[in-house]
Amino acid sequence: MPRTILVTGGAGFIGSHICKA
Repeated sequence: MPRTILVTGGAGFIGSHICKA
């Protein structure tokens, strides 16, 4: 469970940052 949250959160954060940038 925590691993999925970490992966999703990390991908979402990085993806959002790259997309915004």
